[in-house]
Amino acid sequence: MAVAAGLALGLAGCAGSDTLAGSGSSSSSEPSSSASGASKSLTVGSANFPENVTLAYIYGGALEDKGYDVTYKVNIGARDAYLAALKSGEINLVPEYAGSLLSYLDKTANAKSGDAVKSGIDAKIGTIDAVAYDFASAADSDSLNVTKSFADKNSLSSIADLKKLDSFTVAANPEFATRADGIKGLKSVYGLDNLKFKAISDGGGPKTLSALLNNTVQVADIYSTTPSIIENKLVTLKDPKNLFASQQVVPIVGKAKASDDVATVLNSVSSKLTTDDLLKLNQQVSGSSKTDPQAAAKAFLKEKGL
Repeated sequence: MAVAAGLALGLAGCAGSDTLAGSGSSSSSEPSSSASGASKSLTVGSANFPENVTLAYIYGGALEDKGYDVTYKVNIGARDAYLAALKSGEINLVPEYAGSLLSYLDKTANAKSGDAVKSGIDAKIGTIDAVAYDFASAADSDSLNVTKSFADKNSLSSIADLKKLDSFTVAANPEFATRADGIKGLKSVYGLDNLKFKAISDGGGPKTLSALLNNTVQVADIYSTTPSIIENKLVTLKDPKNLFASQQVVPIVGKAKASDDVATVLNSVSSKLTTDDLLKLNQQVSGSSKTDPQAAAKAFLKEKGL
């Protein structure tokens, strides 16, 4: 997902010019008049794909507004790199994706629901000298999508509803054929023995979308914050049995900078951040308008009263 493969999500590209110290420049905001001392200074990092960069500016921007002196080091790289930077203190905050973070911290974890994933993270996150604050409802995860016309014709709103069909074809990356939460899971968890599989190697990208729109396939695995979902008015099927592990956005803070005040600020952001918000932000940043991630983040914070 935009998360563990390319950070499991494989969202490509870099939106933002800041990089890890030693390999580029970093930007810092002017502290407000209320900011003072090292306790009010934080460095916010990110993975190297546009959505995560935007999230870094959102969480960092909320802290700036509360008087923190915030420096940004975005586009650091994959999970190994930015979590190492967090543990060393080179950065102090990074937005993460719950299920993929838990898999990184605990290779044996099989939690799926948000509560179970949060408990698993809390039990293991001390190994990287960090704390995890509240989950946002926003999630960037595998999601099964159908066209609106197909959903309306067959009264589809959840993955379970696919059992009503005589047959259907689902498109996804080749590894979906053998993943526990892929074809195997659709059969064992939802009892979908009426499906066929078509492998398309573009991570839910243009080829997958084209196959769905021309009815070569009827269901497509597309990451949940991909702009094409809203651009084409696709219907994302609900996953009531948690086939896909929770990939909710969660801010991770190094213990040295963790505090009740920081928690209050970050939790206020997470409480207002939805998957629809991520879809719109990704459309702005990665779509035709190519909005600067920091500008998109500032507009989001203003819109949400943050």
